[in-house]
Amino acid sequence: MKTTSKKKETVKKTSTKQSVTIPKKIFPEDKQKLIEQFAQKQGDTGSPEVQTALLTQKILRLTDHLTHNKKDNHSRRGLLKVIAKRRRILNYLQKLDEKRYKTLIESLGLKK
Repeated sequence: MKTTSKKKETVKKTSTKQSVTIPKKIFPEDKQKLIEQFAQKQGDTGSPEVQTALLTQKILRLTDHLTHNKKDNHSRRGLLKVIAKRRRILNYLQKLDEKRYKTLIESLGLKK
């Protein structure tokens, strides 16, 4: 009596992802445009407005990444940390100056 061993065939699934319009990295030119747009004065890079704008750009990039890579829990945790940091900065700005806070929220389109 002959016994034959059957090997399991493995099939690799290939996905057909479409090209993404949001870049994976924030280029210095784009970053500089955001800084110039939200800066309070010449050379301002640390104001809450600039920090929030840069974090919002990062959040959009990570959100797009997670729509294509649903199981990437490491990036998901990073996204949650960035969102929390933006929230803390927005809370600080709201306590500091309500008018600047409302202007920033409106220009970034964060709340409706």
